[in-house]
Amino acid sequence: MNKVLLLAKQLWQFLRRPSAKLSVGLILVVGFVSAFILHGTYSATMKYTSTLEFCSSCHTNDVVPEYQESVHFSNASGVQADCASCHLPKEFLPKMTRKIQASREVFAHFTGKVDTPEKFEAHRREMAEREWARMEANDSQECRNCHTQESMELSEQSLLAVKNHTAAEKNGETCIQCHKGIAHKLPDMTGVPGWE
Repeated sequence: MNKVLLLAKQLWQFLRRPSAKLSVGLILVVGFVSAFILHGTYSATMKYTSTLEFCSSCHTNDVVPEYQESVHFSNASGVQADCASCHLPKEFLPKMTRKIQASREVFAHFTGKVDTPEKFEAHRREMAEREWARMEANDSQECRNCHTQESMELSEQSLLAVKNHTAAEKNGETCIQCHKGIAHKLPDMTGVPGWE
């Protein structure tokens, strides 16, 4: 028993005053293990909070059903753009910025600001305009991750679409300027020029 107590006392003294070589090694090991755990937790959190399952946990009765009726959810090619494809940039800093902005939206849901379909509708235009402004500011990057002007098969488009896409490219317009409401119902646009 005395040996055990002596070993415990020596271990305690070692941990309180480790030698210079071991303290650097111990710090490196603890730092590496901590970084590994934090990175794994961060990656799992980022992945999960970018899934349709996560988004639909709050948006069950509003935008998810609209999205599920859109061509972005189901189409002849079988390619599906999920929520993150349109609402989350792929680049690290823009993605982190958007995740921080999205935490405001999660907070609004849990504090009751938009937790019912009626409350959501009351704020739909404000939220849509904020998202449209973000997409205009980044030249509809999320759209362009899948759709490129160069790969558009103009011969397969209607004459009006060809005319509009050609003019938009020439005038430096961005996708969201014309394609609002492509995956979600438009808010009440009363009073907005061009929407009457």
